[in-house]
Amino acid sequence: MNDRPTPYEIACKLAGFYDQPFGGKQTGRYRISPKILRRLTKRRRISDEFVRLVAEEMYEMGYIFTAMESFYVVSSARTFTNYRRLSDAQIN
Repeated sequence: MNDRPTPYEIACKLAGFYDQPFGGKQTGRYRISPKILRRLTKRRRISDEFVRLVAEEMYEMGYIFTAMESFYVVSSARTFTNYRRLSDAQIN
C-alpha cells in the first residue's frame, strides 16, 4: 500500500504554508530545502518529473514552484504581474 502524497497533495501543503507566518514574516514567498521536501513527500528521492507535476499543480492554484540549484522556491504568480515588459524595440 502506497501512502505517499500525490503531487496535488504536496502542492496544497506548499500553498498552505504561503499564508502561514514563519521566518519572521506573516505571509509570502519562501524557500524549502530538498531535505524538507523529501520529508513532506515521504520519498528518498524526488524526481524531476515529480517536481514538474508539483509545479503544474501549484501554477493551477496561482503559485509558482521553482527548482533552484540547492533549494525550491514558492511564490505567488501575482508577484510577477507588475514586472517590466520586454518589447520588440528593446530586442531590435
